[in-house]
Amino acid sequence: MKPAGFRDVALVGVAESDLGRVPGKTAIQLAAEASARALAGAGLGKADVDGLFTFGFGRMGAVQFGEYLRLRPRYSDSSFMGGSTPVAFIGHAAAAIRAGLCQVALVCYGSTQASDAARKLGGTPEDPRLPSSQYERPFGLPTPLGAYALAATRHMAVYGTTSEQLAEIAVATRSWAALNPVAMMREPLAIADVLASPVIASPLHRLDCCLVTDGGGALVITTRERARDLARVPIVVLGVAETHTHQIISQMPDLAVTGAAATGPRAFAMAGLGPGDIDVAEIYDSFTITVLLTVEDLGFCAKGEGGAFVAKQRTAPGGDFPLNTQGGGLSYCHPGVFGIFTVIEAVRQLRGECGPRQVADASVALCHGTGGVLSSSGTAILGRL
Repeated sequence: MKPAGFRDVALVGVAESDLGRVPGKTAIQLAAEASARALAGAGLGKADVDGLFTFGFGRMGAVQFGEYLRLRPRYSDSSFMGGSTPVAFIGHAAAAIRAGLCQVALVCYGSTQASDAARKLGGTPEDPRLPSSQYERPFGLPTPLGAYALAATRHMAVYGTTSEQLAEIAVATRSWAALNPVAMMREPLAIADVLASPVIASPLHRLDCCLVTDGGGALVITTRERARDLARVPIVVLGVAETHTHQIISQMPDLAVTGAAATGPRAFAMAGLGPGDIDVAEIYDSFTITVLLTVEDLGFCAKGEGGAFVAKQRTAPGGDFPLNTQGGGLSYCHPGVFGIFTVIEAVRQLRGECGPRQVADASVALCHGTGGVLSSSGTAILGRL
């Protein structure tokens, strides 16, 4: 009988590229840099890779990247659901490995958004025939910021959530970033600082918004059996789920409910665990409201109680709910698609490699990616053997 979830599949390598503003490198170079580091950390080489999971890099992205690294994968996946994609790829890769379609899967991503001063996620400009081009942009909605501001406005109207509660998330995340030597923003931050920063799209202030950086990330996934002979502590896939509910914000079924309400229960059910079993959570934080909505929808608190849940710096170092321990997209890095960095940090926490920001005795971690304008969700629950 096959193990529950994907416990026969393990993450054996994770790494970032150089981060921040890296003007001398292209997106494909950053992805390759992260891939080389992740493979080396696992004790593997590119010749071992027979499964490739990536996107972007222009036309035929996976083929472009495969050519750059001279890979000859037996299995390739270029699905793109925005920021949740790398988390969803854990499930895609695990299924392919279990089916025998590949044995060593490389998941990677790179972007030069900061250097290019442009939002390039999928590698192609937006088609003017798309619904967003016809029904939202002509009316002045700035995307994605304005879409998230609509969700925040809705949550405030229905549940009484305040700007101070959203600021709690930014402040706690900055406190974690102060413990991460590669985080972009490390200076102390107070709730008053967040509230005093300019309003970008009401009710969101500038410090409610993620950074814009260059950077890349990579994951190496293989069989648990193969992992036993490799260099690092393998981290198994206990549960994983994905979904998407809409593409443009005007078609979101409920502005206050994300796809995490579907992926959370499915991932927990696959893992045979519940929210109370999570030792550390890495949740996509494109904006502070993204985190607040997601902790509710994943079941860490009741709907509408996210503001109270994150109050009093509960998610900061020393709090009882360690969240976004590398500093998140708000303070660590955010090269367009942040999902892969939630997984990288979760694996490092489970391996006990995080130094001053290490969560004591972390054995189960949740990582969650959000894509588009709250459009797609991917949840993975990882565990230490």
